[in-house]
Amino acid sequence: MVRLALCQANLPVGDINGNLERLRVRIREARSRGADLVVFPELALTGYPPEDLLLKPGFVRDAAAALRDLSAGVSGIVALVGAPDGVLDDGAAPRADPRLHNGAAVLADGGIAAFYHKHHLPNYAVFDERRYFTPGRQAVVIELGDRRLGVTVCEDIWVAGGPAEWAVREGRAEIVVNLSASPYHRAKGREREQLFAARCVDHGCFLAFCNAVGGQDELVFDGHSLVIAPDGTVLARGKQFEEELLIVDVEPARACGPRTRARDGRRPEPAAAPRAARVAVVPLSRGASPDRPPLEPRPPAHLLCAEAEVYRALTLGTADYIRKNGFPGAVLGLSGGIDSALALTVAVDAIGPHGVTAVSLPSRYTAAMNREDAAILAERLGVRLIELPIEDLAAAYGAVLAAPFATAAPDVTEENLQARIRGNIVMALSNKFGWLVLTTGNKSEMSVGYATLYGDMAGGFAVLKDVLKTWVYRLAVWRNRDGEVIPQRIIDKPPTAELRENQLDSDSLPPYDLLDGIIEAYVEQDRSPDEIASAGFERDVVERVAQLVDRAEYKRRQAPPGVRISTRAFGKDRRLPITNRYVPRRRP
Repeated sequence: MVRLALCQANLPVGDINGNLERLRVRIREARSRGADLVVFPELALTGYPPEDLLLKPGFVRDAAAALRDLSAGVSGIVALVGAPDGVLDDGAAPRADPRLHNGAAVLADGGIAAFYHKHHLPNYAVFDERRYFTPGRQAVVIELGDRRLGVTVCEDIWVAGGPAEWAVREGRAEIVVNLSASPYHRAKGREREQLFAARCVDHGCFLAFCNAVGGQDELVFDGHSLVIAPDGTVLARGKQFEEELLIVDVEPARACGPRTRARDGRRPEPAAAPRAARVAVVPLSRGASPDRPPLEPRPPAHLLCAEAEVYRALTLGTADYIRKNGFPGAVLGLSGGIDSALALTVAVDAIGPHGVTAVSLPSRYTAAMNREDAAILAERLGVRLIELPIEDLAAAYGAVLAAPFATAAPDVTEENLQARIRGNIVMALSNKFGWLVLTTGNKSEMSVGYATLYGDMAGGFAVLKDVLKTWVYRLAVWRNRDGEVIPQRIIDKPPTAELRENQLDSDSLPPYDLLDGIIEAYVEQDRSPDEIASAGFERDVVERVAQLVDRAEYKRRQAPPGVRISTRAFGKDRRLPITNRYVPRRRP
């Protein structure tokens, strides 16, 4: 029997010294609980993704020095720690391969016993690891007594073949261990479980998958670490969106060896090393402890429903952005509409009511009902609400601009001035008190540019940036499941920007259930207007929405970051040129 400790931890990017101490604490805890092996996430020492910090030689040297310090204290247990490897540090003798690798260090007996180098480097969606790393060419199998465990990093288990297969087929590994920083999107956990179960069946081995937790800019890592048996059964499941030291007893004798199957390669794998050199077996002096009692069996943690999963991602991403960047609190404009109501509720659930200030900024177009609803929500959440009417400021702006505007009829310019006044006031509060400004716009609005640059887009973090309007309603209803928090009237009333008399979103946009379907197809699935129209959407509406999406690219480029919950968020996922004349050909 091998006792594994999977440490799904929240490890801030760049905090090498802090992460060093966090790893030491967890290694001691795992050892005290009788673990033979403790596993940490991918690039645990530096946090993931460190991005261009990896281009700073001093950063890589500091990480190497911290890893040596960490290894010196590892005894009575083996630790697998994600860290960069391969660049010269502190004037040490040159390595055989001086290039930088995304690595997993095997720490044992007060030193670094081996270093595995990630083989498959993802370079799609939010990943650009080939900018920084060179792929490894060899599998690493560690021996704990008479038990063998293969070491892999993240993408190595997503792609068929490569080091996971080599470790089992040629290195006779019974357990494949995977250090991961696998970012969240809707239903990602279920996707992982299905694919990993198939890998276990294919290879006839156990899989121990250790994932990161926490928010990092737009990305959220959801934990959900796993131990899966050779028949595809989930033996243990870590909590979602929470730190946890998951301790599991595995009986490697149940491994049955690889089965023949067709490859389903996710990405072409780098050229393999010669078969004789593909696997390095690393014997360790420590074996599995034979005389301890087995752990009491416990069922795997339950999986969250779709709405709970997304909501937890939003709260964790918001909380970590505020805390890791050192903001004392957050502030946002509260209109009495559904978007700001949900954004405020997420913020309060993320950092608590005393850390959030809401600001009501009514104009002459603001309905009394909306002012009342904003006050009710703030009271229910225990949040301080400041009311600052903007009517006099709007009149003053109008007076200043009266002469140059004298020959032009009123239009959207006057509407946007109100939004910009509001943005100015909220930013002033941020300047004075150090609060982070949370913007409240959703993905549907951001997609088609239904937002005011330097107005409601002004801020530091966009809570709902990747949340479609239909999902805003779903999340609000879900949040009210155990009792009304967001007033039902906010959920029921038609959405409006309230920048002119009797204004409704539907005056300018298609119904949101229709709009969101087109956005999902055009933005998230990259389908052409022809393809979308052939799926049953009205051609003229599709073309209008596509044009709005394309024209709004310059606005989105100036928008703050926000939590990614879809497979194609604005930001790292989708990078289109602002100056762009491409128009899809229309089929006859």
